[in-house]
Amino acid sequence: MSNTASVSYKWSEKGKQPKIEQKQRKRERRTLFGCIEPATGKVVTTVEDKGNTVTFFKFLVKVSRQYPNQKVVMVVDNVRYHHAKRLKPILEKYKDKFQLVYLPAYSPDLNPIERVWWYMRKKISHNRYIETMDKRIEKFNELMKTFESENELGKNLSNLIVNI
Repeated sequence: MSNTASVSYKWSEKGKQPKIEQKQRKRERRTLFGCIEPATGKVVTTVEDKGNTVTFFKFLVKVSRQYPNQKVVMVVDNVRYHHAKRLKPILEKYKDKFQLVYLPAYSPDLNPIERVWWYMRKKISHNRYIETMDKRIEKFNELMKTFESENELGKNLSNLIVNI
């Protein structure tokens, strides 16, 4: 997540380019981790300063606590820390708790959480200026409350990919 407004489609008067005010002085970024359970639409997320093996493992632990009596099978992309050598012994040790399923290269559309990220950008980033990264994260956390328990929106978003 970055604190940069993104230009998306928008109605405007013919011949006039819509403008988005943006007073960003520096590039601010945070790493979002998230997963969705397609059957219920429930989403688990966390925001970290950086994405790395340690923060990814913290996220796996958070997800496993949400599902204490189940094995968690998580679809992941090919970001470097998902394949880290440091992660392999941990995954082997907890193989009854976690299983990672790696997507083919360059195929984010196959990952159900990508539709949630699309929806989040549509509601928070597209054509909107937010003053600070903290306020953007506040908006993100507020939006994610929609997905904390079983919900139709999450089911519909994740099934757009699952059923393709």
